[in-house]
Amino acid sequence: MEQAAPNESYNPWTVVNLVFHHLAEQGLHPTFSEAGDPGEHAARLLLALGIQPRAEGNRQVFENTKDELARIRTAMLGEA
Repeated sequence: MEQAAPNESYNPWTVVNLVFHHLAEQGLHPTFSEAGDPGEHAARLLLALGIQPRAEGNRQVFENTKDELARIRTAMLGEA
């Protein structure tokens, strides 16, 4: 298998989708976190494949950033 260039990035959901389709073609029935957000499990899959997920594409990072900005706005400007 060819190694990816250093710092090369991938859309994490594209890779996860590819893996899931491959497993389904093999007769398996993969699932991720049926009870909640699959993001953490998908990130672990990518890391196991040697792919570093990027923060820009991480919904959890986005939500945390959005919450932090709302907190700062409230503290500084009194906005809700």
